[in-house]
Amino acid sequence: MKRVFGVKKDKEPPPTIQDSSERINKRGDTVDEKIKKLDAELARYKEQIKNTRPGPAQVAVKARAIRILKQKRMYEGQRDMLYNQTFNLDQVAFASEGIKDAQQTVSALKSANKELKGVMKTVKIQDIDNLQDEMMDLMDVSSEIQETLGRSYSVPYDIDEEDLMGELDALEADMAMETESNEVPSYLQPELDAELSMPSAPTGHAASAGRANNQAEDELGLPAVPRASLRG
Repeated sequence: MKRVFGVKKDKEPPPTIQDSSERINKRGDTVDEKIKKLDAELARYKEQIKNTRPGPAQVAVKARAIRILKQKRMYEGQRDMLYNQTFNLDQVAFASEGIKDAQQTVSALKSANKELKGVMKTVKIQDIDNLQDEMMDLMDVSSEIQETLGRSYSVPYDIDEEDLMGELDALEADMAMETESNEVPSYLQPELDAELSMPSAPTGHAASAGRANNQAEDELGLPAVPRASLRG
């Protein structure tokens, strides 16, 4: 059967926008190369027209230059047409990419919406309000506990703060008076009395007298006998 009817050939996939744009750009590059060659020939013909005298030779050069100009304009028209096609393909490609991005965005939003709905089913506003109320009550109880533990056992509650401030002012006034009179503060007075009651250091005469007494005594503590009396 295959020999009779042949084998069905697979269809080639249609060209993409990117493929078409690349092919048109290659054609545009080829046209640009041709235009550059024509420009070079025109420049050469212009030099020949300048260097030749008016006459048949100059007319022939001008005819060639006109023919080159016609070809150049034809190629420029083709180039402009190719540029317009490339621009249209770029616009279509941009729109196609925008639609694809929009589809992905919509798909992501649907997935997020579905997930959010599933999460919201497990969360209730009333439960959150109750939790907040319980937390506020616990914080109030904690504050009361901290305040209770921070009370002082030995300080009575009937102390007048004005009396304390007056006593503090009196202490500051006493300290200021002691500083102005250059007197020794009362809390240093016991140390000063102790220093004054200590015995004074021995003077020079007393020290010499002591040394003299030591010289007049022998090793046993008895008065020393002069050496002259021992010789006699």
